[in-house]
Amino acid sequence: MIRREEIEVGEQLAKPEDVAEYLGITVGSLAQHRYRGTGPAFIKAGRRVLYRWSSVEEWLTANTRTITGAA
Repeated sequence: MIRREEIEVGEQLAKPEDVAEYLGITVGSLAQHRYRGTGPAFIKAGRRVLYRWSSVEEWLTANTRTITGAA
């Protein structure tokens, strides 16, 4: 049996409430991004939704724009 002390813990996982606050959007908007497949990658653990902070940062980087016109 694996003991908790033996497990290397990776990065912290975030709840949708924390990610939404960080991004400056509502939890509902974040849920819509999940539904549409346009938001940061997420983890489904049973009924819980969690995010890796690195996925949130990658999503922000990929969606950073320098102009407002169409590409």
